[in-house]
Amino acid sequence: MLQRPPQLLAFDADDTLWPNQPHFDHVEREMCAILAHCGDAASIGGRLYEVQRRNMHLYGYGAKSLMLTMTETAIQLTDGAVTGREIQQLLDLGKRLLDFPIEPLPGVVEVLGELKRRGERLMVLTKGDLFDQESKLARSGLGDFFDHVEIVSEKDAATYQRVLARHGVDPAAFLMIGNSLKSDILPVLAVGGQAIYVPYHTTWVHEEVPAERLVGLDFISVETLTDVLTYL
Repeated sequence: MLQRPPQLLAFDADDTLWPNQPHFDHVEREMCAILAHCGDAASIGGRLYEVQRRNMHLYGYGAKSLMLTMTETAIQLTDGAVTGREIQQLLDLGKRLLDFPIEPLPGVVEVLGELKRRGERLMVLTKGDLFDQESKLARSGLGDFFDHVEIVSEKDAATYQRVLARHGVDPAAFLMIGNSLKSDILPVLAVGGQAIYVPYHTTWVHEEVPAERLVGLDFISVETLTDVLTYL
């Protein structure tokens, strides 16, 4: 159960409010097919993640970051022999991630509508490219449910502290709801907030958390977003 009623409820966006990772997974599979002459999917995917991880402090998260990462990976895998046609194919793949239709996940509209009816103070708190995330929220049709929108470059303890201070909220009166243990749960608990974990069927490897890091932590885990209402 929650330790105290929250004054501010924040929702993650990607893979909590709408599907996102499946689109990125599809693009990675397509990239592996384009560069199949360089190796198998496992080796290409592994190199892609190495480049992502190395450049994350420069590129951040999102579709544009992936486009740069795919291009750099292709250059490395081909020792600079990647063709202009292949690079264009990779860029076209990345562009698809910037305008795919946004459809809320099951239960999202109902949950947000009920919380809004109750007069709860709601925030969407997501990380990634500002333009991209703003566009997703607009395309989702969910914007009117939220009192606040925060798009940040990283979700760590320092970021949560800044956001809560800016909105005048005691961490103990803050509730974060999301699908990422690494971004939505652990840093919130670290600053004294409350969290509800809503797992999604696929998770980016960068967001995975070893089970031993969760031992002894006090957070709620539910199967679907609708179950969140049970705790509010």
